[in-house]
Amino acid sequence: MWQAITQQLSDILMFEFKIQEKSRITSGNINESYMISDGEQRYFVKLNNKAFLSKFTAEVDNLTQLQRSNTVYTPEIVHLGSTKECAFLILNYLPTQPLSHLESSYQFGQEVARLHLWGEQQEYGFDHDNYIGATLQPNRWQKKWNVFFAEQRIGWQLQLLKEKGIEFAPQERIINSVKLALVNHQPKPSLLHGDLWHGNCAESPFGPICYDPACYWGDHECDLATTELFGDFPNSFYQGYKTIKPFVEGYEERKEIYNLYHILNHCNLFAGHYLVEAQQRVDRLLERYT
Repeated sequence: MWQAITQQLSDILMFEFKIQEKSRITSGNINESYMISDGEQRYFVKLNNKAFLSKFTAEVDNLTQLQRSNTVYTPEIVHLGSTKECAFLILNYLPTQPLSHLESSYQFGQEVARLHLWGEQQEYGFDHDNYIGATLQPNRWQKKWNVFFAEQRIGWQLQLLKEKGIEFAPQERIINSVKLALVNHQPKPSLLHGDLWHGNCAESPFGPICYDPACYWGDHECDLATTELFGDFPNSFYQGYKTIKPFVEGYEERKEIYNLYHILNHCNLFAGHYLVEAQQRVDRLLERYT
């Protein structure tokens, strides 16, 4: 396997790359990840089974779209390929540490705000379906935001859970409540990172960096909501963001609805205590919007 990977990398680099160092990196529970080096150049390699190639392809598409915005810094794509045993994605390797310094997090907040202001898309969705973690994320274009989010985000997750025998309330009732909650909210579509929690961004020698996106065009508040879901970003991130794009009235209420999507996805992926949290969030939603 590694011989085939290094041969393909050598073909891309146009010189023979021989692994002198290889170390396993802890980076989530979906892929195997490694740093490889020939003593001079270092690369980050993600590995999975061959069926995962479509997910790596979507990741390349998402990173490419973020790079086109010229706003946030992302890893450079080196090569996407497969061997007889696996699919793999090679990115440039950068040493990183958690986003914590005031200056870096402030800068990252400004960069994310500029990302949300970039582009002139008129509808919500994306050119291709992609993945949120290991879960398929449908992105069919839609003109109405409340319909897009209710059906293609909340409704999709609910359907996947229903197929596993899990229901928190009648599916249509939840979807209609989300539509009602967002019916008067029609924001300008923003290009989103799509999975912007603290595990998907960091500080690098070149400044703040983000990775593992799940891009689509949607409400910029979806990204902001995710930054508060699994441990808030530093306050300086939000200060920096607001210098470019102020928060909009009603965000605190919408945040709860947007983060329900990620909690439902965690129910699909991990179940456990997320099932309890999802039920509590659904109950609050139905109590307020029925």
